[in-house]
Amino acid sequence: MKTILSRLSGIAVISTICLYTGASQAQTAASPSTIVKEQRMQHMQQVNGKFEVKLSPQAAAPGIEAAKLGRMTIDKQFHGELQAHSQGEMMSAMGEVKGSAGYVAIERVTGTLLGKKGSFVLMHTGLMNRGQPQLTIQVVPDSGTDELTGISGTMAIDIKEGQHFYSFDFSLP
Repeated sequence: MKTILSRLSGIAVISTICLYTGASQAQTAASPSTIVKEQRMQHMQQVNGKFEVKLSPQAAAPGIEAAKLGRMTIDKQFHGELQAHSQGEMMSAMGEVKGSAGYVAIERVTGTLLGKKGSFVLMHTGLMNRGQPQLTIQVVPDSGTDELTGISGTMAIDIKEGQHFYSFDFSLP
């Protein structure tokens, strides 16, 4: 399990992922969905900070031990403009070639974001292709509660000298 964890930790070293891309003025005039995207871009905000994470290995679900999947619980504490606690689960698998692995995870984040209280769910999809990491972390649509209802966005994670950092691009209605 430690081998899976050490291989997967490289997945978390990525650049900020943006949810929306810009469109030309010609596209804006022709496409209502592009107008909605541009409106969301105008309201996108970014917060950054540190977090601590505890990953605890779990036994495989009964009957699937032969699949050789890693399973862990996630317990995080976010600091900065996102003051929150999250809990979730991760499943992982290693490839047959060293440096290749993948994981998926779901975590519910509960706390305050820029002083607004509520919760939302993050979904992770991570791949390591022969040492090349790719990670996408997105807010699950319509998962926001209370003052965070309607939240959308993406999160990036960076690990520097053993410390974990987040960059969260989001919008609220």
